[in-house]
Amino acid sequence: MFVRTRRLRRNALTREMVKNISIETSSLIYPLFICEGENIKSEIESMPEQFRYSLDRLNEELDDLLKLGINNILLFGIPAHKDEVGSQAYDKEGIVQKAIRHIRKNYSDKFLIVTDVCMCEYTSHGHCGILHHHDVDNDETLEYIAKIALSHAEAGADIIAPSDMMDGRIAKIREILDENNFKDIPIMAYSVKYSSAYYGPFRDAADSAPSFGDRKTYQMDFRSTNNFYAEVEADTQEGADFIMVKPAMAYLDVIKSVSEVTHLPIVAYNVSGEYSMVKAAAKNNWIDEKKIVMENIFAIKRAGADIIITYHAKDIAKWLITK
Repeated sequence: MFVRTRRLRRNALTREMVKNISIETSSLIYPLFICEGENIKSEIESMPEQFRYSLDRLNEELDDLLKLGINNILLFGIPAHKDEVGSQAYDKEGIVQKAIRHIRKNYSDKFLIVTDVCMCEYTSHGHCGILHHHDVDNDETLEYIAKIALSHAEAGADIIAPSDMMDGRIAKIREILDENNFKDIPIMAYSVKYSSAYYGPFRDAADSAPSFGDRKTYQMDFRSTNNFYAEVEADTQEGADFIMVKPAMAYLDVIKSVSEVTHLPIVAYNVSGEYSMVKAAAKNNWIDEKKIVMENIFAIKRAGADIIITYHAKDIAKWLITK
């Protein structure tokens, strides 16, 4: 006698009953790009259906998100002015700080606001820290990263998400938040962030491409199989509350491995390149967009992610509503 595993797949109701992974909007985070200026809703050419918003147009998108049941957002700022030290990143009147206050004023606590903490969008050279002779100075950069994090907390952010990949950044952020009575603000650490070609469309969206070189000295090398363990351990010891893996689809093995060594919630970032490839193929009718997106999202969950940052969140929410 042979085993008949197909018995549990014989009809839709049975398959629905025995599944052990589900997708809800409460586990999705939707990124938003906020820019200086007025009356701006500008589609990002390399990211179809994604836009840059000025503050006076932001409510259009936020209202749409609430209708879809999406309450978790990740803010990226695009400043009008850039300089060597990314001063607009920690300015109290910086674009992200203004966006946080705007959302709090108009929507109270309807949104959980996660803020990206980095310098690449704000520096004139496009690197994620303070340069000395074309190299990012890790320890000096920490002082600036901490200032950015504090300014976001003071503006009303719910979660701080540092993406710079400097050694010691979690400890430095935790220290400055605690010293300023923000002990309850969690840190969502970009712990396992690879130097990846999948970020290309994002750099168009955030105007954050480096003006020279690359970020391989601080972002991780995808050719190594175990370099992420030290990153996860360090961020955990320093006080991280979430562990992130970025990108997601090409790193499902890493998500799985991380899920086996941490008790913290795992966040996977389904990044811009992954999004844009799906959108481009769907536009050419080469794939069924809904089926591909949902298969990808379930794969990320199956690998061990608890939370997914994805530009597909609005589409997923619509599909869940009409299921």
